[in-house]
Amino acid sequence: MTRTIASISCINTPFQITCLRKLSTSSSSSTDSTPPHTTDSAAVVDYTSLPHSSPEIQALIDRHAHKPQTSASLQTLMKTGRGEFLHKMSDTHGGGYASVAVDISADDESEATPLVLLQVASFLRRELPIRLAHRIQDLSRVPLLQDMRSVQQVKELYTTSFLEILSVDKHPPSREREGQEEWEIQFAKILENVYERHSSVLVQMARGAFELRAAIRRGALLGGDDDGCEGEGQKTLSDTEIQIGRDAVEFELMESTHAFLDRFYISRIGIRVLIGQYLSLRQPPVENYVGIICSKTSPYEIVKRAIDDAAFMCTRKYGDAPEVIITGRLDMTFPYVPTHLHYIMLELLKNSMRATVEYHGIDADYPPIKVVIADGSDNEDVIIKVSDEGGGIPRSNMKRIWSYLFTTADPEIQEGMVAFNENVDHSIDSPLAGLGYGLPISRSYARYFGGDLSIMSMEGYGTDCFVYLTRLGNTREPLPI
Repeated sequence: MTRTIASISCINTPFQITCLRKLSTSSSSSTDSTPPHTTDSAAVVDYTSLPHSSPEIQALIDRHAHKPQTSASLQTLMKTGRGEFLHKMSDTHGGGYASVAVDISADDESEATPLVLLQVASFLRRELPIRLAHRIQDLSRVPLLQDMRSVQQVKELYTTSFLEILSVDKHPPSREREGQEEWEIQFAKILENVYERHSSVLVQMARGAFELRAAIRRGALLGGDDDGCEGEGQKTLSDTEIQIGRDAVEFELMESTHAFLDRFYISRIGIRVLIGQYLSLRQPPVENYVGIICSKTSPYEIVKRAIDDAAFMCTRKYGDAPEVIITGRLDMTFPYVPTHLHYIMLELLKNSMRATVEYHGIDADYPPIKVVIADGSDNEDVIIKVSDEGGGIPRSNMKRIWSYLFTTADPEIQEGMVAFNENVDHSIDSPLAGLGYGLPISRSYARYFGGDLSIMSMEGYGTDCFVYLTRLGNTREPLPI
């Protein structure tokens, strides 16, 4: 793919970029690695002084959004963290990398060396602006949801992070070891801020979906009041017209909005995995861990912790919780991200506990929830099944359980959740039924590294949930366009 922007470099901090007035858009355009030129015809643009809606920033976002994203696999992340790809760090920018790699090749694999951190940081400096630009454009184009205030705030947040990352020089000094370390430290501080800032995105986007549901219920999208855009002279509709309009809008939203949210959350998981992996590599090493990836993840241990957390939440809500029985391969381990698996299992177990208690009634003799962990030497997947006797799900609702716009929670709980502490991705402090995001987000976590989540239900009896996790970890990220 031909790159059309070449004469861009960070001159100072804050973000000042030298842009040639006459940028060629033909196939003969120079590449990103071309040294910057400062001439009489050049204009210095301080992007931090411009509003995010300015043509200059929009053009910068567009240029990055036209670049291809680079996907990674679990194996790639582990091997990079161990320094197994240092030989691929070419001497493109003037020397120094190859000789340093020889000097540190004998270091302990369990701790990321300065050159490993430099390699990962250099990749993220190139990759993250591209991924953020793709999502900024997507946030600008999604029908109806783009007008919700919370979604507009997320777009502003993504744009801020995009510009912050670009404020760091694209390439570290190639010959100065001290300069390379200073560049990496500066970049790490920025990514720490980005990681913390984006911790609120899950709840902010859920709040946007809540605002959209509320607008549909009021008929606001059909000409009444509007959460996202207020205006005068809007048509007053009858109750029948509003109901017909609601049905039409909800039908249209089912595909476009859900497809957008699937893309958005898969991308968000990827961005947080890449940043989280890099920041974890900078910390003191932990046994059996390479960054956030545990080479000996035990499904049994994670399920046990998820049971404790789900039982705590269920007991707090209902005063009791069903027993959970675990069977199968309790001794099995494999490489995975434990926090992802814990999120998935906690969601499934708390759903099963809530369904069981509500179906059989408080103070009843609850049938146990059963968890089976299956794995064999020839299996391509680790499979975990969660079975309950909580009354099942009506067949007409099976598609809706994967909807970001569907929740069984009371409106009061939903309102409480959108005002809930937003600086966490998931927490045991939240109620058992919340924003309706648990199952679709869990499926995104499972699919991120090539797995899946499926649900089979028998109405009037119970539900079986199947979690599929790839054993080899060689599946690349399903990066959305």
